[in-house]
Amino acid sequence: MRAILALADGTYFAGESFGAPGEALGEVVFNTSMMGYQEILTDPSYRGQLVTMTYPLIGNYGVNDEDIESHRPWVEGFIVKECSPVVSNWRASRSLTAFMYEHGIVGIQNIDTRALTQHIRDRGAQEGIISTEVFDPAILAERAQAWPSLNGRDLVREVTCERAYDWQETPSAFALPERQTGVTPFIVAYDYGIKRNILRRFIDWGCRIKVVPASLPAEAVLALEPDGIFLSNGPGDPAAVPYAVEQIKTFMGVKPIMGICLGHQILALACGAQTFKLKFGHHGGNQPIRNIDTERVLITAENHGFAVDPTTLPDALEVTHTNLNDGTIEGVRHRELPVFSVQFHPEASPGPHDAHALFEPFITSIIKGK
Repeated sequence: MRAILALADGTYFAGESFGAPGEALGEVVFNTSMMGYQEILTDPSYRGQLVTMTYPLIGNYGVNDEDIESHRPWVEGFIVKECSPVVSNWRASRSLTAFMYEHGIVGIQNIDTRALTQHIRDRGAQEGIISTEVFDPAILAERAQAWPSLNGRDLVREVTCERAYDWQETPSAFALPERQTGVTPFIVAYDYGIKRNILRRFIDWGCRIKVVPASLPAEAVLALEPDGIFLSNGPGDPAAVPYAVEQIKTFMGVKPIMGICLGHQILALACGAQTFKLKFGHHGGNQPIRNIDTERVLITAENHGFAVDPTTLPDALEVTHTNLNDGTIEGVRHRELPVFSVQFHPEASPGPHDAHALFEPFITSIIKGK
């Protein structure tokens, strides 16, 4: 089936449909991972986005029932050079095309994803539309222009859980073994769009986890008597989630806190910093991160379109990690309190796993406080 991708600036690409027919609108971004498309599709942080994979062949190992990151896919649409018609993996339960059709995800293939990536890199991420129904680029570009950007949008309310729940799923057989501490820290995790692999990693560390909605008041969380507070990843503009900022202010100095991705940005806002939108964001599994303490370079997975503004960082926070590509802040810690956060994903699946040990400072701070 014929399909077309049109960007807000009038650029368009004609290709073929795969997945579900129809139309999909969102911000067009590119992801540089060579694998992990199943995790990308089901990552709530991609709410509101059309994801372009820079690796040319996608779908060759199919989709399985273990590696999903949430209860449903969240990407608005999927863009690839070629979706493999052949699935070859003993864990696969269905093809990528069948999975996308099942969940109503519109995709386009057989376009020049290198040219699209270069265009986004040069012009910046922008709104776009995939359509299998309308083929006039001018009409589609106008509709893309009318689509609201991610700036100022609270997408957390669209992806967070409706009610609190206890997470008990054990890590898969492929998880990296962690050091068991001999205690069972109780962690409350705010769900801004949390990935299941984060929860699996905490279980692997011997923790007990309760996931709560993003809007749950801080007083209700403290009534649960947790040993630590975790702030998850999620989609959209961190400045559009002021209720989360106020919650964190209540926890400061009361409980150890750890944040990842959006949680990192919201924690920085709670400490007095500001955030800004990146030109095209960091999406992929090959981001080089410098650990300032050790001078070690970590290769990490990332998925974010906003970052903490270094010119607004308060004296209470110190930078622990920076991105070697553009110098942006990738990690902070409080100078006096057990409060940490990183912009990248130490729980990344399928990888890389250079940063998986970064859960340890959070766990250690909890144990010291017990």
